[in-house]
Amino acid sequence: MHRPRFDQTPVASVKPSLRALASALNRSKSPQGTTVSLMTAGPPEKSPALPVLSHRVAYQLASRTLFSPTLPCYCNQYYTDIISSTGHRVATQYLISALQGYIPVEHLLHYRAANSKLPGHPELGLTPGVKFSSGRLGHMWPLVNGVALAHRDKTVFCLGSDGSQQEGNDAEAARLAVAQKLNVKLLIDDNDVTISGHPSQYLKGYNLTRTLEGHGLKVFTVHGEDIDQLWGAVSESIAYDGPTAIVAKRVMAPGIADIQGSPHGHDVIPVKSALKYFKARGYPAAPIEDILLNIKPTSVPYLYVGSTRENGANRVVFGEAVNLVLDGLSKEEAAKKVMVIDSDLEGSTGLKVIHGKHPEVFVPSGIMERGNFSAAAGFGFDADKFGMFSTFSAFLEMVISEITMARLNNCNVLCHFSHSGVDEMADNTCHFGLNSFFADNGLLDVQSWLYFPADPLQMIAIVKRVFFERGLRFIFSTRAKVPWILKEDGTKFFGEGYEFVPGVDEVILEGKAGYVVAFGDMLYRSYDAVLRVRQEGLDVGLINKPTLNLVDEQAMRKYGSSPFVLVVESFSKKTGLGSKMGTWLLERQLTPKYGYLGTNKEGCGGLQEQIPFQGLDPQSIIVKIKELAH
Repeated sequence: MHRPRFDQTPVASVKPSLRALASALNRSKSPQGTTVSLMTAGPPEKSPALPVLSHRVAYQLASRTLFSPTLPCYCNQYYTDIISSTGHRVATQYLISALQGYIPVEHLLHYRAANSKLPGHPELGLTPGVKFSSGRLGHMWPLVNGVALAHRDKTVFCLGSDGSQQEGNDAEAARLAVAQKLNVKLLIDDNDVTISGHPSQYLKGYNLTRTLEGHGLKVFTVHGEDIDQLWGAVSESIAYDGPTAIVAKRVMAPGIADIQGSPHGHDVIPVKSALKYFKARGYPAAPIEDILLNIKPTSVPYLYVGSTRENGANRVVFGEAVNLVLDGLSKEEAAKKVMVIDSDLEGSTGLKVIHGKHPEVFVPSGIMERGNFSAAAGFGFDADKFGMFSTFSAFLEMVISEITMARLNNCNVLCHFSHSGVDEMADNTCHFGLNSFFADNGLLDVQSWLYFPADPLQMIAIVKRVFFERGLRFIFSTRAKVPWILKEDGTKFFGEGYEFVPGVDEVILEGKAGYVVAFGDMLYRSYDAVLRVRQEGLDVGLINKPTLNLVDEQAMRKYGSSPFVLVVESFSKKTGLGSKMGTWLLERQLTPKYGYLGTNKEGCGGLQEQIPFQGLDPQSIIVKIKELAH
């Protein structure tokens, strides 16, 4: 079922405290860019510093054509929703929603906050005024083609970028648009900056103008900061019968001196940098400082038992663990035996530390997950060579067919999918890493290995153990940091003396009343819940299942013979471990009471708020334990 739509009746209230600032913005030569800069400054839960070009183009289109009350007949030529192929450009949609009166202007300051209905990527039906969902790069141009096919009498606009255009499905979309002579108009921000660097350096030969002209589009290449030149190209593009692209050459985050032209434009704008920007543009300091200096990071004051107060980033530890393996090889041997390919996320998935310490094995590449995975598989086609691939868990869904072909060719690929589950996923539902079991898509006569370490020490143990095993191996981690799991005596569970054995379920606590089975980031939360109910006299045990897709017959006999089994995971309830465990139990004539908790609905935005919103916090786990135990 589709999520019920919110009432999108326009609203137009503005708090008095923001009237002076709003007045100043209205007098600005670029109010849309300045508003976005205000929205995107602050602590980590705020947004990246989005390319201001898109907001300028959208503002011009909105004011001069699409929504102009003075040009009603002219406007009938256009499909009035400007669809964006890059989710982080969602500020454009929120800005237009405010301009149209669907949301109050001051509400933009709650960008990416939990329950604000302003998540880091747009979601149709969640935010008043937002007309489409987006967030996975390159996915929207093919959809825009379909919109154009359904509205052949309309001109359809699509905002894109040099990053989104790297995705292979945009090449497919170009061929269809040209073949069908669709009136699709691409507005592409070509700032030569992606998360990991500059495409002109790491992807030499990549040229948007030549590529799109080669597909047959009419291309206008302009200077993106020259509004007259830009608007002239828009006018010519509209007059042209067929698909066009405006490639706007510009720098990232223009005018924000500390981050201009650098990959830091993809991060949150530091408050000091934002204040310098506003001062240079002559805006009143008091209202802006009152807003930005009073934005504070939020935290959860919950003290977990069974784990350390200190946290470690498993997604970074993955790369450090790989380095420990590579340190045992000579540079020449490592280069011959191992290849690590990046998909523009090396800083987010742990590959940056490999790039820095072992550049001999590292291949920088673009936002091309399908091709990059297959390149890793091809490197691992020989029995004594090993390819490595990494991206976000959400994007695992993009390489399912490539995984099948790698398996059929007996390739050796070690994959790291970070940002699994939902914890601290401010970009919300489209970036949830929920369907990781899709990687295990072979038949019963072959085996893939899915591993989800519970803490940094177990991550190191798993990487060391499986690095040079043959076949396909998948390791998962979360965006959020996790604590170290402790034994009852206070020492680290996966510390000295621990040895990881693939396929073995690990008993954290024995119990007679029933067992909770968990893994990854849900182990420490489940551990907390189990320890608390044990203090109340309920003798519940806890199992860690770091190998997700193999049945440990001995362990299953143990917990399957107890009064109840509860699976707790951050994967989807439809496709995760819980959807399989009940069948495994019944196949072995084991019939405990059974339940499972997992991600079950679209997100609420924010960071740590996602876990309790899905009912995966310790208190929710305790409620489910007590329900099964009675």
